[in-house]
Amino acid sequence: MTAVKTDATSKRSDSLELMSGRTIGLIISTGILVCVLTVQSPHSFITKDALFFITRQIGLAALVALSQAVCLTVGGMNLSVGGIGSITTVVLGLSLQNWGLPPALAVLIALGVGIAAGALNGLIITRLKIDSFIVTLSMMFVYMGLRAGISGGAPYEVHDSFGLIGQGRVFGFSYVFLVVGVVLLASGFMYRCTIFGRHMLATGGNADAARLSGINTDRTIFRANILSGLFASLAAILYASRNLSAAPETGDAWLIVSFAVAIIGGTGLSGGVVSALGIFMGATIYTLIEYGLVQFKQVPPAYMKSFLGGLVLLAVVVDRAREIVTEKRTREAPPPTP
Repeated sequence: MTAVKTDATSKRSDSLELMSGRTIGLIISTGILVCVLTVQSPHSFITKDALFFITRQIGLAALVALSQAVCLTVGGMNLSVGGIGSITTVVLGLSLQNWGLPPALAVLIALGVGIAAGALNGLIITRLKIDSFIVTLSMMFVYMGLRAGISGGAPYEVHDSFGLIGQGRVFGFSYVFLVVGVVLLASGFMYRCTIFGRHMLATGGNADAARLSGINTDRTIFRANILSGLFASLAAILYASRNLSAAPETGDAWLIVSFAVAIIGGTGLSGGVVSALGIFMGATIYTLIEYGLVQFKQVPPAYMKSFLGGLVLLAVVVDRAREIVTEKRTREAPPPTP
């Protein structure tokens, strides 16, 4: 038992060290991107409107990625983040337009839908012992089918006051950016300073060792899926606030964003490695690249998804190469002196 605990502790220490190195690399990459965009287009990039647009996109991308990262952390995945966002948007639109509920109550109901969807995913995964890929892929179609059947594909109108967060700004920074910043800070605190966060890292790092050390891994995975649903539904609400419309197709493009930003931010595909700061930096890099490609017309819009897919693959290759180098250094390191 002591050996298992020691291995788990060592695993977490290695992960934290690896995250630190990745984060430094992300910060340098972000700085290079900012310099390039500034030089290429100083008049269109360094403006309050550009700052507002970019920070809002960073916030939304980071939140979508966080909904994926919490599942990746425990060794799973959630392919239904977009589907949860879609059904949440439809319920939000029904609450505001058809049922005439106050915005605060409509938001609570929408968040409840996201939590329930995440809980259903987690329940099927943990109780029936079905791989998260199969479960969440199936549930993605279930949620998207429900949104199409309920809404008929038509968007729901929302009152102008609902756009306070999505369209508001302070000192040029979007309110969305500030809200997501608070969520990321809370997530970072959870991973570093709470028992649940440490259980998530241990479960993703080595589920068998985590169980032997007394961690209820099924409960941890179940709660991680609930968090994923919560973050996805919050992202859907912020999208509706941004667009002043609850569009059922919200979430259709989230799958690539959720993986791209999480992976670029250093979240481990095999679990056990995550960084809230890394996710923020990954969202920043992703948004700046997308903004630069659109602004300077370097890639035709029709090929944008191909480019972003290649970016995800590149991030995975770089991550794997870094793991190989780290493992090689660990094997070649001299044994500790007694």
